Amino acid sequence: MENENRQAPLLEASGLTRMFSHGGREINVLRGLDLVMEPREMTAILGKSGVGKSTLLHILGTIDKPDGGTIRFDGIDVFKLDEPGLAAFRNKRIGFIFQFHHLLPEFSALENVMIPAIIGGLSRREADERATDLLTTVGLEHRMTHRPSELSGGEQQRVALARALVMRPMLIIADEPTGNLDDATSEEVHNLFLEVNERFGVAFLVATHNMKLAGRMHRILKLEDGKVHPVGGDA
Repeated sequence: MENENRQAPLLEASGLTRMFSHGGREINVLRGLDLVMEPREMTAILGKSGVGKSTLLHILGTIDKPDGGTIRFDGIDVFKLDEPGLAAFRNKRIGFIFQFHHLLPEFSALENVMIPAIIGGLSRREADERATDLLTTVGLEHRMTHRPSELSGGEQQRVALARALVMRPMLIIADEPTGNLDDATSEEVHNLFLEVNERFGVAFLVATHNMKLAGRMHRILKLEDGKVHPVGGDA
């Protein structure tokens, strides 16, 4: 019997399919994939290169659309939203972190973090306050006026994390977030993810080849043959 007080899942993906054509061949990347994530959950996605992890993350993040299936965030069928509604939803509810940080080179760290907030309709003052607080949280209070070219790889990834958090999302989707970092810097980023999860209650969905990072997540899944499968030994 269901508990009436049970919180609804954060994310429910049902029957996702995605096909690409390449060289006259049809490649089925997702084959009826199902995935449920709970609020605050940290989930790692493992899988061989080319298996479709980035495709899956782009679809779950509503950047791309599946050929079939549904995705619900907090009960909302997101692909029934019109394009402006979907863009607004994505900006407010989902944060993104990529292996290559995609920071705008002409802007400072503070300005890079502020941009999604301004796009999302916050005043410049509130955007500045949020960005300042988040950059302080990730240990960059003395680097706010620096441009990306003046920051180390680890510092750039910290800016990317702050930017992903600025709209106070439900979920952060990270695609190989430490793939371009050395071991020591990767460990710092891992610790930050855990601290952010604890402090802000934001869920994380992380595609990674880094088994140490995966092992610190609440759950580990493997993408194989177009579906996700639980990996033994996950927490």
